Amino acid sequence: MTLQIALVSDQIAMDYLRPAFSARFPQAKLHRIDTEVQELDALAEIDAVVCWSPPVGLLARMPRLRLIQSVGAGTDHITRDTTLPDVPIHRIVDSEMAAGMNAYVAWAVVHGQRHMGGYIESQRRAAWEESPVVPPGRHRVGIAGLGVLGQSAARALAAIGYRVRGWSRSPKQGLPEGVEAYHGDAARADFLAGCDTLVCLLPLTDDTHRILNAELFAQLPRGARLVNAGRGAQLVQDDLLAALESGQIASAVLDAFVEEPLPQAHPFWHHPRITVTPHIATRTGPEAIARQTEDNLKRLSV
Repeated sequence: MTLQIALVSDQIAMDYLRPAFSARFPQAKLHRIDTEVQELDALAEIDAVVCWSPPVGLLARMPRLRLIQSVGAGTDHITRDTTLPDVPIHRIVDSEMAAGMNAYVAWAVVHGQRHMGGYIESQRRAAWEESPVVPPGRHRVGIAGLGVLGQSAARALAAIGYRVRGWSRSPKQGLPEGVEAYHGDAARADFLAGCDTLVCLLPLTDDTHRILNAELFAQLPRGARLVNAGRGAQLVQDDLLAALESGQIASAVLDAFVEEPLPQAHPFWHHPRITVTPHIATRTGPEAIARQTEDNLKRLSV
């Protein structure tokens, strides 16, 4: 019986994934299921799904499904669907993802701390304007979320010279040297009070849903900066806009949103102190996704 794999994606992602899957699975039949289209005859024939955030209820309509493969390091965007069939769900394990996140977080922190947005605006006006240059050692960066990506980003920022602290729900072992560690609700206020820039790399759970809110922003030093490379549902958007208006938050770099793509009419696009990136903080190569999908299918056959 021919293996049938569904790539649940938009056309851009499909163009990114198809060559690697065609090479890795030359005998398989590949299907593209658009995230906006669910009425497909092929659903009953699908053996494996490769996806980021499939429409709720879609995977339950695949009676032959044996594997759900996330294209990212997390699975919360999949498990939010309470109708999921009882089949294995696998995430991507990729050391290059950490390197990509390191680069993004370092850029985002420097972008805010060194006033790069202001320099870009000055260039547009042909204005030679300087902002104060504060050494990294005098800027405190807090990382909320000390999983593999959070610990790696902490290590990279410390290597640049930033003063780094991290917070997690529970204690973490093997943290990078020099990183101040905080954990649990009782320590969160102390952690936030020492963050000139807050970087969110938390997974999305019931506890972290809408965690970036007015109450949290008020616990940061006035004029702190925000980087959200975690999940869009962790941010209360109106609370951020209010915090920017009051000056409690000086600027924000946002990579994840409740609705993606971000609607053209959304106020984030044109806010002078918000930098929007289209969920590209880090990305696994298509070859790695195809290889790990094959490995996970082989394990199911053992």
